[in-house]
Amino acid sequence: MQHYLCETCGVQYEESMEVPEHCKICEEERQYVSPAGQSWTTLENMKGESFRNKIILEESGLYSVKTMPEFAIGQTAYLVQQEGFNLLWDCISYLDEETISEITRLGGLDAIALSHPHYYSTQVEWAEVFDVPIYIHEDDRKWVMRESERIVYWSGESLELHNGITIHRLGGHFKGGAVLEWKEGFNNNGILLTGDIIQVVADTEWVSFMYSYPNLIPLPAMKVKEMAEVVGKLTFARLYNAFHRVVKENAHERVQMSADRYVKALEGVLFET
Repeated sequence: MQHYLCETCGVQYEESMEVPEHCKICEEERQYVSPAGQSWTTLENMKGESFRNKIILEESGLYSVKTMPEFAIGQTAYLVQQEGFNLLWDCISYLDEETISEITRLGGLDAIALSHPHYYSTQVEWAEVFDVPIYIHEDDRKWVMRESERIVYWSGESLELHNGITIHRLGGHFKGGAVLEWKEGFNNNGILLTGDIIQVVADTEWVSFMYSYPNLIPLPAMKVKEMAEVVGKLTFARLYNAFHRVVKENAHERVQMSADRYVKALEGVLFET
């Protein structure tokens, strides 16, 4: 019996005797099946290869956690530290003893919270090792490929996990898509961790919003307006996405400007034709 991992999205499945035939995550229109075909691995197989995790201090109280060489989607997870509370925001597939030792040295984990299903990866493995709950919005429950009693399906529009550390449901990319507001981050100016519910683009003074990033399916203008309205009420001046891109200053204003630009483009009033 093995917990197989999809090599394209990195999500781990329920234990099975045989390799799964399909990845529900990848066959859905927001993701994709590799042109080379569906392929699978296991965490144990990965440990026998050249993978390792880099844990980097990005700024006070914030560490990035990323697998090298890149695996599956290649996202970055973040360790947020405040007042003895350690939160892992989003997750990555690879987990080994070196990673466990380093995170334990940094104080371990108290909780794991997820932005959306593409980053569920081996979240249950992480939760079991560190003996912590996993917070996922109930709107995305059907996308959980490995169930666990450690998963807390939260509801509503926001959930405070610790003083000033709050998950907010924005929807968009996924119905339960969430971002993390950390009010004490960036010297009490606030940090917003967004996965790719809000995506930092090549020009890191701007962000964007999509239903599907690999398949370039946009979100409706009305939905982006709704997301911007919610984010407009949050406290942050810096923004990190899941791919090591950062809006370093004035991120609150830049999100609003980006949403306005996005809506104008969809409404056909931004560019000459």
